[in-house]
Amino acid sequence: MAEKTLLSLRSLMAVHSPPLDALVVPSEDYHQSEYVSKRDKRRAFVSGFTGSAGLALITPSEALLWTDGRYFLQAEQQLGSQWKLMRMGEDPSVDIWMADNLPKVAAIGVDPWCVSVDTAQKWERTFAKKQQKLIQTTKNLVDEVWTNRPPPELNPVVVHPLEFAGRSVGDKLKDLREKFLDERTRAIILTALDEVAWLYNIRGADVSYCPVVHAYAIVTFGSAFFYVDGRKLSAEVISYLEKNGVEVRDYGAVNTDVLLLASNKLTSSDLYNDKDNSEHANSSNLYNDKDNSGMIMSDDSAEESANDLIWVDPGACCFALYSKLNMDKVLLQPSPLALAKALKNPVEMEGLKNAHIRDGAAVVQYLAWLDNKMQEIYGASGYFLESDIDKKHQLKARKLTEVSVSDKLEEFRASKEHFRGLSFPTISSVGPNGAVIHYSPEAETCAELDPNSMYLFDSGAQYLDGTTDITRTVHFGKPTAHEKASYSAVLKGHIGLGNAIFPNGTTGHVLDILARLPLWKDGLDYRHGTGHGIGSFLNVHEGPHQISFRPAARNVPLQPSMTVTDEPGYYEDGKFGIRLENVLIVKEADTKFNFGDKGYLQFEHITWAPYQNKLIDVSLLVPEEIKWLNNYHSRCREILAPYLNTSEIEWLRKATEPIAA
Repeated sequence: MAEKTLLSLRSLMAVHSPPLDALVVPSEDYHQSEYVSKRDKRRAFVSGFTGSAGLALITPSEALLWTDGRYFLQAEQQLGSQWKLMRMGEDPSVDIWMADNLPKVAAIGVDPWCVSVDTAQKWERTFAKKQQKLIQTTKNLVDEVWTNRPPPELNPVVVHPLEFAGRSVGDKLKDLREKFLDERTRAIILTALDEVAWLYNIRGADVSYCPVVHAYAIVTFGSAFFYVDGRKLSAEVISYLEKNGVEVRDYGAVNTDVLLLASNKLTSSDLYNDKDNSEHANSSNLYNDKDNSGMIMSDDSAEESANDLIWVDPGACCFALYSKLNMDKVLLQPSPLALAKALKNPVEMEGLKNAHIRDGAAVVQYLAWLDNKMQEIYGASGYFLESDIDKKHQLKARKLTEVSVSDKLEEFRASKEHFRGLSFPTISSVGPNGAVIHYSPEAETCAELDPNSMYLFDSGAQYLDGTTDITRTVHFGKPTAHEKASYSAVLKGHIGLGNAIFPNGTTGHVLDILARLPLWKDGLDYRHGTGHGIGSFLNVHEGPHQISFRPAARNVPLQPSMTVTDEPGYYEDGKFGIRLENVLIVKEADTKFNFGDKGYLQFEHITWAPYQNKLIDVSLLVPEEIKWLNNYHSRCREILAPYLNTSEIEWLRKATEPIAA
């Protein structure tokens, strides 16, 4: 199948005008999403590699797949013999490889809807050195050969109530339009699905695990447009949007409306304009007379002449829409909504805390259940004891698998208030599978649980009041001294980062080292970032900030009311994986001094679930770390007990017993 697909694509490349020397197949959809719907998984279709990050390149004689360190092992396992794995950070980047290996004046094709402005411009600069050209294909060639491509998603759009959103659409539009004045812009094109959902306080189900809808938005001083398949909208949702000053247009109309916007001819419907004119006939202040939909009204077109640029986020907007604009009239700058969305309002903050408490209770229920089953079925010594397995008590007719136990974890979460599904596919991995950083078990091929091996589970849920993400690593048998030492190093890094106090203006690039230092002391490390933002009933991965060694982590400093994960790890290929993850909130710190009047920040943990004392080599911890661990475990007991039954409370009591130095 894979070989036939490559042959078909190469045939289309050969007859394309001009003929293509290479075809790029990105992972992203028309909105540059990290996670995409089934019909948008083109790179997975052509290559067989299912990880969330990667890029395929097809030439007449070669097929190459680029991905990052999270997926090296997975890609090695999934790619067929026709494909060559290119390791990001180790091998040349895709644009450098093309410039060096393709012919001079080569034509390199890509669907311009599936590549960002940033990426396309970077490639064009690289290709120009050898007169190579980036060709925008008029059709996606993968779609031409994907005969059984899944149909479009037609899931209903729902309103995200103010009791969970915390801020009205009008307030958000008002803030956005004030940004126009700061940046001398007259409009913004919004393409990121979570930004559109956040701005208009709507949610959907077009992408698995992400409560978003396939849609675009254009906002000007006087109008707000929502581009979506109308079949997804009920009369109630349309009425809600209209009341909030948002006009609904067909998803495909964004194509022509961007052209109209570029020529300053994009207008709302007559009915919509009449409504605005009647309500604001007496407007006298150009920038301060704002209605409840956040519109900035005016008597004339002064704002258009003073603010002549169109705002486009180069990392989120596709090259196709950008190419329709006058390049001299575009502000290429990160969307202001990325930061606005990351700075949680008090309602969102409270919701996130409550969601993580319920989620922590589900994780404790799962661990208590799994502990019992591992002893019952496999004769394991269990969560608390470490001894050899009593094999005579194993029940051969029953078994636990990576998938069956993760399904049970989902059951516990589903019983909690406001549950709306998982926030990403659960990573449930035993032994060697734990070393595959983003391992995704399949029912037909997954491993059986093994009391002699480490078990790592990274999971989360979507609740109406928040999104969760937690990782714990456990052992139900007798861990080795090396496993304990490795777990303890990861735990030390996890505690070290979580306890950090740092001045305002500090980025996650600076803090990343705190999680790695204990591992580096033993010559260990991990290939993924250490922390990402998390949404409020939105995407589990949220920017613009991050804690990482990657250069992008330098771009945005951490600020109060941001969320960020703390998730160091360590992985031994073919043996085991360890990761520990909590969600943190950034808040102001009360320090003894305030050097430079900068103000200082710290983290607050909002994830509640025990670390396994049995896996800790206490001799490797310093007194401050032991004190923190005991205090954290005490808080777990206090916070989670109201959500547990008697036996679960007793299990949690044992799991959080203080450890002595």
